[in-house]
Amino acid sequence: MFYGEWNNDGFFRELLTVTPETKNNARELWLKKVRRPKEIDEMIDDNTILVRRTLRSGQKIHFDGNVVIVGDVNPGAEIVASGHIIVLGTLRGVVHAGASGDEQAAVLAFRLQPTQLRIANHITRPPDDESTGPEQPEIARIKDNVVTIEVFQSSDRSGNLI
Repeated sequence: MFYGEWNNDGFFRELLTVTPETKNNARELWLKKVRRPKEIDEMIDDNTILVRRTLRSGQKIHFDGNVVIVGDVNPGAEIVASGHIIVLGTLRGVVHAGASGDEQAAVLAFRLQPTQLRIANHITRPPDDESTGPEQPEIARIKDNVVTIEVFQSSDRSGNLI
């Protein structure tokens, strides 16, 4: 596991390498620097990557965990994650959540317009009628063995996506 950030050239710059032997020590050091309520500790997921930039055509992210993009995903870009994929922007590229077979994974975006969307082994693409979706965040997930896209509402108290 590593933590880092994307630099202006589009390359990931490693800031901290965490091996299984140092994982707890690195997390404890980080926890000492940050004070927060105990219930936030329950929401921490050490297996999420944050990308703070727009992905352009030809750029790819493959990650064993959750991926959060702060920016757009342009056509020709690709995101593959074993967990959830969240795009705080417009998603127009190829996206594959739950790539390791997790049918509970979801794809959420401010504007969900992918060229291809996959969740686990389910594949879909947008309709041919070029209609733009709602002006609200949308979520794609598996319901009754079918990829379903809905307007994103909220989450319940335990943090599960509704």
